Amino acid sequence: MSTTEPVVTPEEATLEPPIEAIDLTRADLYLNRHISLLAFNERVLAQSRDHSVPLLERLKFLCITSSNLDEFFETRVAGLKELHAYGSWQVDVDNRSPAETLRLIDAKAHALVSEQYRVLNEEMLPAMAREQIHLIGSTRWTKAQRAWVRSYFEEEVSPLLSPLGLDPAHPFPRILNKSLNFILSLEGKDAFGRNSALAVLQAPRALPRVIRLPAEVAPKGDCFVLLSAIIQSHADDLFPGMQVKGFYPFRLTRNSEMFVDEEEVDDLLRAMEGELSSRRYGDEVRLEVAKECPQDMVDLLLKQFELEASDVYSVDGPVNLSRLMALIDQVERPDLKYPPFTPGLPRDLTGTAGSSAMGNLFDVIRKGDVLLHQPYQSFAPVVEFLRQASQDPQVLAIRMTLYRTGADSAIVDLLRQAAIRGKEVTVVVELRARFDEEANISLANRLQEAGAHVVYGVVGYKTHAKLAWVVRREGRQLRHYVHLGTGNYHARTARQYTDFGLLTCNPKIAEDVNHVFLQLTSLGRVPRLHRLLQSPFTLFPGLMERIRREIEHHRAGRPAAIRFKVNGITDRDVIQALYEASQAGVPVDLIVRGMCCLRPGVPGVSENIRVRSIVGRFLEHPRIYYFENGGQPEVYCASADLMERNLQRRIEVAFPILDPILQRRVVEEALEYYLRDNTQSWLLQADGSYVRALPGDEPLFSAQGALLKALAMEGVVGAA
Repeated sequence: MSTTEPVVTPEEATLEPPIEAIDLTRADLYLNRHISLLAFNERVLAQSRDHSVPLLERLKFLCITSSNLDEFFETRVAGLKELHAYGSWQVDVDNRSPAETLRLIDAKAHALVSEQYRVLNEEMLPAMAREQIHLIGSTRWTKAQRAWVRSYFEEEVSPLLSPLGLDPAHPFPRILNKSLNFILSLEGKDAFGRNSALAVLQAPRALPRVIRLPAEVAPKGDCFVLLSAIIQSHADDLFPGMQVKGFYPFRLTRNSEMFVDEEEVDDLLRAMEGELSSRRYGDEVRLEVAKECPQDMVDLLLKQFELEASDVYSVDGPVNLSRLMALIDQVERPDLKYPPFTPGLPRDLTGTAGSSAMGNLFDVIRKGDVLLHQPYQSFAPVVEFLRQASQDPQVLAIRMTLYRTGADSAIVDLLRQAAIRGKEVTVVVELRARFDEEANISLANRLQEAGAHVVYGVVGYKTHAKLAWVVRREGRQLRHYVHLGTGNYHARTARQYTDFGLLTCNPKIAEDVNHVFLQLTSLGRVPRLHRLLQSPFTLFPGLMERIRREIEHHRAGRPAAIRFKVNGITDRDVIQALYEASQAGVPVDLIVRGMCCLRPGVPGVSENIRVRSIVGRFLEHPRIYYFENGGQPEVYCASADLMERNLQRRIEVAFPILDPILQRRVVEEALEYYLRDNTQSWLLQADGSYVRALPGDEPLFSAQGALLKALAMEGVVGAA
């Protein structure tokens, strides 16, 4: 047997020893999605502490945090509680069970709520008082204010109150989801000799929670009182001959998810209508009580609602902070709000002659694609596109998806007019758009009454794609025009959310959109799409293929980079692919508004990945996928986040930006500006925490501020 040592070449001698392969499925490489969402709300709350933000806008951020937490408990906590109750061991990407996740949420959410009320009491209310904006408690009412409140109570409030004494003939009433209620302790006997010690009272839903005092009793500044304070100060009037010893506001949050087994119902619309009423009385998930509520009362409520002590949130102030939003709307102080602005228009749409101020949009679109960046640019061209389509005798058919539109939607009215004029109008209405179900049922009925064809998509898949398709006769040919967007067809949110929209008549894109509509309205095999990526078919594999392609470009020495801008990234397979890209040396920049389960900066895994979140005046909403592609960049705008539900269980569309000039605009406005932002940017750390980006020696740069200056007209008010 030979004992000769193996021959080692000089080249081999200089190589580093092989690095042990890292298991990219390890649970510790993934952050918990629910805790990540709470972290987003912490960043929103931080805006209420930011003195560079106008005062009343700071109050708005505080209210938004409260509203966001409501939805968090109604949907996410409720879902986890259901899984736990059924004994499920279903784990998330971080391998935590529902019970383990609920324990994490308990600590984080209680701390977040405590900070909300600290900000309200220690920062917001004193700052508002310095600006002569007062929320006046009953102990500070003047004699004149007490007289006015007494009159308001007798005329507006008392007739709507229905106090319920608790005794064997009057059991505890059913409590509406998120309604304002009071539990009262009483002393004495009533006219029948009853001495029930407890009563429950629900605040009338028809009345405002924040009431402005008139100038004659509040001569200095803006003065407000809470409905709860008005009721409490006159509670004795509701129980003649008895004494109210305790008066404690409380609020119950319930499971608000709607469950309809689509495969077991004959008519989805009717089934959804039936579910709407039951949403108000779903399973209890959270109890909010005023901090002065004694423990015996808290225990009584917990027993009544079958909740645990950890489900109680004792608060030092109104039990529903989001109601303070009404105060903002009643204060005319432009100096304490963001400056107004008028959304701009692309140059292609200005200075043209035709049937409207924007000219004939079909003529414009034939000359080249039109890109819109809301809210900096106006949503009006989208409405005008549909208006001209509804009125143009050469337009034969309109198809559209509707996810959220708002109660009074001009777009819905235009679709109805088009149907009445005899055009073929087909609308895919997503009835299961969370918390917009009732509005969508109403608009579906209105469209059907006008003669439009209304369908509800595909059983088992939400239709989340934002598409409009118009067929127009031009000479001897039929030309197709389309609008594709990253956001909803909703005029109000178009002033509050950042989104991209594309108007085009590119034949390949238009044909793809037509195929998507045929899937939604008919039956048949999935055709091969030319330009679009669509879930649940080609979007996920298309993204994975392009990530792998960047890895190959980098290994071959060609330019390679990945940049995504999304609302959330939680899909394990996508995250693992990005880890592999990072390990290969591909630079990855992620701009993620909310949930992010990826850990950046982990040695050997994600050193080349950077994650930032932007929280500012507008809610960041577009989804952008950028691939360097060896120096020939591909840019897609999309309706889909990088979450399993979007990639596997929804109908979504990603559309390419083909025009080089428009592609450059998307890269600059959606990616480069945000990667430069050092005023509203938060950087995700490997441990899951976020650190605010600081400018250091660099000039201050706000992406949203720069886009307002570049695309809109600041300081003036105009129609969108």
